Amino acid sequence: MKLILSMFVAAILLPDVEGRSLVFPMKTDTSFAELTPAKPLSLDAFTLCLRFATELPEEGRYVILFAFRAQNAYKLMVWRRANGSLALVLSGQVAEFKVPEMGPLENQVCVAWESLTGRTTLYLNGRSAASQIFQKGYRVQPGGQVILGQYRSNNAEESFVGEIFEVNLWDRVLPPDAIQQLSTGKCFSYANVIDWATVKLTLHGNVVES
Repeated sequence: MKLILSMFVAAILLPDVEGRSLVFPMKTDTSFAELTPAKPLSLDAFTLCLRFATELPEEGRYVILFAFRAQNAYKLMVWRRANGSLALVLSGQVAEFKVPEMGPLENQVCVAWESLTGRTTLYLNGRSAASQIFQKGYRVQPGGQVILGQYRSNNAEESFVGEIFEVNLWDRVLPPDAIQQLSTGKCFSYANVIDWATVKLTLHGNVVES
């Protein structure tokens, strides 16, 4: 009885984020979603997770997933490169991770980074690639826009086409077992910088929230 009651309480407390998604129906240089974080992106460590599905070709063109930009500078960005790899960009520097072919079905990508050691780990559907040492001593400075689906360079060939959902950002490195739980759809804690359940979205162009 206690177990059933605990499960019932958890179902009430955990946010229903499964139904919230953003659809980017076509390639364009004007469509993007802007997110308003719960706190400024002043980060010496972070874990960024998001889910997406796209039928764009695995290779042949860049696909922008997440970007934090100020004027013409990209402070933090995650994208799929033209060769099919996934990349983290911090202040113009790139850490590239080769991953298995993702295909058109839903995929979850998480990137964990910390300034102190520079350790950077990318997870695809809960499984990690080999860690890299990247941008040791760097700090993500606050001020700018958080954007989904667009590079904001007026280049439709780098825009995202498909569906993005469950975008969450923490100002700390989550342990691997927590990221594995996230990959199975388990919601175990609120993200304290960007929480998909509560984040304010401002849509531009043809982006549709569903």
